[in-house]
Amino acid sequence: MRWLTATLLALCVGLVGCSGLFRSTAKPEQIYYLRAPTAVPAAPPAATAAPPAATLSLRVVRPVADPGLDSAHIMLVQADHRMNFFSGSRWPAPAPELLESLAVQTLRASGEWASVQDSASPFPSDYLLQIHVRRFEADYTGGGAAPVAQVALDCTVGRRQGREVLATFTASGSAAAPANQLSQVVAAFEQATATALESLARQSLQASRLDAERAAQSEGQRDGQPPPAPDR
Repeated sequence: MRWLTATLLALCVGLVGCSGLFRSTAKPEQIYYLRAPTAVPAAPPAATAAPPAATLSLRVVRPVADPGLDSAHIMLVQADHRMNFFSGSRWPAPAPELLESLAVQTLRASGEWASVQDSASPFPSDYLLQIHVRRFEADYTGGGAAPVAQVALDCTVGRRQGREVLATFTASGSAAAPANQLSQVVAAFEQATATALESLARQSLQASRLDAERAAQSEGQRDGQPPPAPDR
């Protein structure tokens, strides 16, 4: 009986000692999010009375990213071209998923499309937008104490039917962080990303309008009618 009591006492002491293993003094990981721009400058109207883009639909294909950028880490590039990331912090999702969501929000907010769908949508669309994330990092290579947030998105707009490419362009933005503090760096990321997304929305709309204009002209010629004159 004494042996059993001593054994139980030793087990209790051991469990109390082990409970310290579940305690940590490490700071919790910080998650930072970015907001999409609230207003997008409208693209210039088409030269002829083509169907407006608001009658058309667009689908954002799942973006792809350059090596090292397909991560939820907040990436940085140092002066010796070493890639690293800010410890103890991250985006809420990997960069391609994050930028897809922001692009969809920006395009929808423009009000220029009948619908804008993400890559998981089961609904068909008239046009496809492919995004390649070429830059999405805090750049310290300029020699300053604080970095410059760099965002560069290589984009392709195409017609879903026939997979015809209509336009390729780069939408980019940069913003210097006022201080070498992560909150300031994230604010610079948001500014640079907003600039890139506004350019993306504007150029995507231009490509679709030009395609709609050409389609309207072809339809008029097939009907034996001259294309409509531009509005004055």
